[in-house]
Amino acid sequence: MANTLLVLAILFVGLFVIFSIMIVNEVSRRGVKINYFLLRLYIIKYIHQYRKITKEETGKVGPLYYPCVGSVNMALVCAVLGLVLK
Repeated sequence: MANTLLVLAILFVGLFVIFSIMIVNEVSRRGVKINYFLLRLYIIKYIHQYRKITKEETGKVGPLYYPCVGSVNMALVCAVLGLVLK
């Protein structure tokens, strides 16, 4: 059970990376200058900018925001449960 949760945590981290790359691409297309050298430090900033920009454009949060945030939260939950059960 613990190993399954740890594998799920890795899967969710992978999904977070994919959604983060997609969000950075969307924010870049909307004119935000991306600092690729410090991308890992600024990824949270870009995710929040994506939320703000899409909410201003359409009145709703963009479709990539909640899967991105949800995947990182699920990775954290699965990793903690996997380590506790191990």
